[in-house]
Amino acid sequence: MAATPKKTKPQTPQQRMAARRERLRAQGLRPVQHWVPDLRDPQVLEEIRREIELMAQHPENDAIDVWNEAAYDWSAWK
Repeated sequence: MAATPKKTKPQTPQQRMAARRERLRAQGLRPVQHWVPDLRDPQVLEEIRREIELMAQHPENDAIDVWNEAAYDWSAWK
């Protein structure tokens, strides 16, 4: 006869997340928080546009493009 699993009382979401974090840490992982630009913010979008315009005016753009084309392995896209 198969053993029936032990019944435990339901855990709260906080307890489940704590247990998950423990399991991940036991695997040698650690939490990392990433901050990214908020693309919903009009000021952020305007700053991105401003920086793009500055980069487009860079005097060495053509040389950089040539180097990128030579350095990149385009065969991976075929």
